[in-house]
Amino acid sequence: MDSSLFFSRTDLSERDARKALDTALGGADDGELFLEYTQSEAFVFDDNRLKSAAYDVEQGFGLRAVVEESTGYAHSSELSPAALKRAAEAVSAVKTGRSGTYADGPARTNTRLYPDDNPLDAVSFADKVALLEEINAYARGVDPRVRQVSASLSGEWSMVEILRPGGEILRDIRPLVRLNVSVTAGEGDRQESGGHGAGGREGYARFIDPAAWRGKVDEALRQALVNLEAEPAPAGEMEVVLGPGWTGVILHEAVGHGLEGDFNRKGESAFAGRLGQRVAAPGVTVVDDGAIAGRRGSLTIDDEGTPTSRTVLIEDGILKGYMQDRLNARLMGVAPTGNGRRESYAHQPMPRMTNTFMTNGDKNPGEIIASVKDGIYAVNFSGGQVDITSGKFVFNCTEAYRVKNGKIGAPLKNVALIGDGPSVLTRVSMVGNDFSLDPGIGVCGKAGQGVPVGVGQPTIKVDALTVGGAAA
Repeated sequence: MDSSLFFSRTDLSERDARKALDTALGGADDGELFLEYTQSEAFVFDDNRLKSAAYDVEQGFGLRAVVEESTGYAHSSELSPAALKRAAEAVSAVKTGRSGTYADGPARTNTRLYPDDNPLDAVSFADKVALLEEINAYARGVDPRVRQVSASLSGEWSMVEILRPGGEILRDIRPLVRLNVSVTAGEGDRQESGGHGAGGREGYARFIDPAAWRGKVDEALRQALVNLEAEPAPAGEMEVVLGPGWTGVILHEAVGHGLEGDFNRKGESAFAGRLGQRVAAPGVTVVDDGAIAGRRGSLTIDDEGTPTSRTVLIEDGILKGYMQDRLNARLMGVAPTGNGRRESYAHQPMPRMTNTFMTNGDKNPGEIIASVKDGIYAVNFSGGQVDITSGKFVFNCTEAYRVKNGKIGAPLKNVALIGDGPSVLTRVSMVGNDFSLDPGIGVCGKAGQGVPVGVGQPTIKVDALTVGGAAA
């Protein structure tokens, strides 16, 4: 059992917490007391000046009791015996007329991804502002076509403790940093923008190194200059090559949500009831792994206390499993996979992705491009729209190129990729050997909750995907 850090930093006592937990969970099937303390800060530099700087401290608890499929949940930022008592009384209503059998607790892990110390304090306020000033000056001086620069830096340090019956205290420390740069370049009356960012579960050290942040600025500027030369996109069904790394966001949105346990237990996913069946082309393997140290979606334990793990979802095109929280795993008769996540103490956990990606294949990326007779090479994406249960999607490209007879041609603007996840996976004909994860910028939304995630994939070829653009 871990000793608590939370109670030593707040006015709440462990005795009061245990009393409320016992009241709420007596006769329930599952549940926990989730405690969270978070420090966060954010800086935005725009129009040659520091536009905003913010610092916040937030703390609170979420108390949950689960009976069969029903959940009683109460949360509060007031850390007091009275607030805990009210919460326990509220969630106990879910147990009316029933005495449950409490589920076994999570397995323990001896591997901690992050130390207890807070890395946000290692760099001063002045140095963080100076970093953004340097980025602004460098971006404006590197090319005369630069017209606007915006840079942002944010950091967060969270301490989570999960109390369970029997005296268990499970703890996770969660640092999170992100740097973003946006550059607008222009020629004559035309101007275009490009952006790049990076982040991870770490401190600021990597991001204040000029060798690192200059690369982010150069990449943002490169994208802006490419977009200045972009031509209108064609339209119609054609071959599409997706580049490595961040393009895995299509996999995340169009396929990943459909592999979460709740949608499959309820029969709402296109993948429901298809375990052991072929759902993708041979060579396609999809994994969710929340235990990769330093990655944006990685946690020591999920928000129910289950250790994160590597979960194979699709192996060589065959559906092998789903991502599970404790509730859906129990009702489906399988083990939880460490995917029970929540945005904060004010939210209930649900099955969510961590770092979801397609693994390497055996094709050289140049070979994949050379195989395209008439198509599109998509390198970067911005936003999109997805129907989670069906997997139907529309994604907008921020960087894409025309490909004809195996040669990359002119950059394109206003490229939209339209399709559905289950069909796309069956049309993957080539998988590259250049796998990479995204630079650490992903945020996933589900049921009104946002959580940090990672995505990734190698270069892949989709034989037929609808491209929306100008008339063909």
